[in-house]
Amino acid sequence: APAPPPAQHLFTDPAEVEALRGRLLAWYDECKRDLPWRTLAATEADADRRAYAVWVSEIMLQQTQVATVIDYYNRWMQKWPTLQALAQASLEEVNELWAGLGYYSRGKRLQEAARKVVSELAGQMPRTAEDLQKLLPGVGRYTAGAIASISYGQATGVVDGNVIRVLCRLRCIGADSSSPAVIDRLWDMANALVDRSRPGDFNQALMELGATVCVPKAPLCGECPVKQHCRAQRKKLFGKLTPVPDVEDCGVGGCPLCPPATEPWDSSLGVTNFPRKAAKKQPRTARTATCVLERRGCHGAPEYLIVQRPSSGLLAGLWEFPSLPLAQGLQEEKQREVLADHLRAWTGWPVVAGGLRFIGEVVHIFSHIHQTYVVYSLPLDGDVTLDPALSPSRWVTEEEFLTSAVSTAMKKVL
Repeated sequence: APAPPPAQHLFTDPAEVEALRGRLLAWYDECKRDLPWRTLAATEADADRRAYAVWVSEIMLQQTQVATVIDYYNRWMQKWPTLQALAQASLEEVNELWAGLGYYSRGKRLQEAARKVVSELAGQMPRTAEDLQKLLPGVGRYTAGAIASISYGQATGVVDGNVIRVLCRLRCIGADSSSPAVIDRLWDMANALVDRSRPGDFNQALMELGATVCVPKAPLCGECPVKQHCRAQRKKLFGKLTPVPDVEDCGVGGCPLCPPATEPWDSSLGVTNFPRKAAKKQPRTARTATCVLERRGCHGAPEYLIVQRPSSGLLAGLWEFPSLPLAQGLQEEKQREVLADHLRAWTGWPVVAGGLRFIGEVVHIFSHIHQTYVVYSLPLDGDVTLDPALSPSRWVTEEEFLTSAVSTAMKKVL
């Protein structure tokens, strides 16, 4: 078994832990942002309704900024104020409201979990982090901890990107913060730190600190309520003035939490030396031919044909213009031919490559894909009836298109 990390990286002094808790909670009470899910969770007497509000907000906030989420959250809670209301909604309705928020599987899993609570758990939310994670699809360790601590008062910690940054700076943890071994240590630390009487507020305070003060670049160290507990800040102030190891330095070879020897402290970076992450994997590139089929509607306004994507995979269940993945390196003329063949087989219309008008290219960056849509248009004089077995399809006006469950990328295409 690996050796435990030296005490310099941990919170081993009970008096220091108690002081840190008090300072952080006092700061949170005075400085926390006014966010709709916090207001609802604080005013809602029913614990399960609090849990639902927190759950929705946490799922929406995964990989999405607070400013973007607020409007989506308010519309969601207005449409489905309870877990039972969400369970009765259709996936199409969920996708329509989620459109533009990205990572669409989050909304799908949220609704699946709501239906499970209603149909299999008698409408009662699990009340511990362990049961939430075990019983609800799409609820991982962090979300389970947030719901259990904020809604049910369980003294369990949380670790998200903000918490990782705060803890790594507080204790000069410079090992790869995305590695499982370091993440486990951070969870141990979060569980040890969490305030037993106000666990939900403490967890939110730790996340709030990372989101507003202990930010990735140019952190506001002068405004930090726990700066006297921060070893990265102390290291920044005093540095290494002599070859003698500082009292706050680990000094233990092979420490699992220290920065690697090949990446020493950079005094120009200060506290932003921490956390350190492994280099991000470059997103793969992909090209897709997309054709906007257009006809004149009964009132003279243009209508567009959209089709539904498969129920699994990227952008599952969303609607899009007819599209076809392209092999790498195809010349433009060959792209037209491939797309025309696809449309002929799909619609039964005598589509010829020369009839496709090249409009341009749209680039959209997914988390793991650098996607280029090669956009063509094709005006039609009549209706197109597609085989429902191939893919559900429908004609929509521009207004209908924009309110449908379509991705941001397809809105760019239009």
